[in-house]
Amino acid sequence: MKLLIVEDEVKTGNFLKQGLTESGFNVDLARTGGDGLHLALTQEGAYDLIILDIMLPGVDGWRLLEALRVSGHDMPVLFLTARDQVEDKVKGIELGADDYLVKPFAFAELLARVRMLLRRNRISAESTSLSIADLELDLIRRRVTRDGQRIDLTAKEFALMELLIRRQGEVLPRSLIASHVWDMNFDSDTNVIEVAIRRLRAKVDDPFDVKLIHTLRGMGYVLEVAV
Repeated sequence: MKLLIVEDEVKTGNFLKQGLTESGFNVDLARTGGDGLHLALTQEGAYDLIILDIMLPGVDGWRLLEALRVSGHDMPVLFLTARDQVEDKVKGIELGADDYLVKPFAFAELLARVRMLLRRNRISAESTSLSIADLELDLIRRRVTRDGQRIDLTAKEFALMELLIRRQGEVLPRSLIASHVWDMNFDSDTNVIEVAIRRLRAKVDDPFDVKLIHTLRGMGYVLEVAV
């Protein structure tokens, strides 16, 4: 994990960099708001989290954060500042800060907040997409790609694909698929599931060498990369 500290007070900046480095992070330190903004904007995707002071020479913390969010950068930002007024905290959150810690501070608390934000951000990122092998589901845009190729699925096919990928490696009986995707009780006389699986295979498996959807006769279906 790589962090960026933007702190003009020399002792505080050095203390933070040393403590976070010793805690296992890769840390960059900027002494001015302008330098911090330059690093954050030019090193695309480099930083997992930014620790940001407000009262900085040149570009202050407010303007730096605003510039980051306007430019589309959504990495977590933790304000670390001596400004302890409620209106300052509200302004920070409204501008897009993820947390706000007032100086003086305990390093153990700072470290706990950093780890919490990183963990929360990782979980959030993971929850927006699902993948197996070269197949990926974008849960926000409801899109499916495989090997970089867009695959158009109906709403039910997407729901079926999502169920399979969330339970990848598990054998899913027809009754479970029916209840989760079609919200119906299992009827042994219907072939709706077989038809849906066949259509899904035609889109996500047939054009590709590696097959992902497998049938276990008398048991159900499983999504996995066959060894």
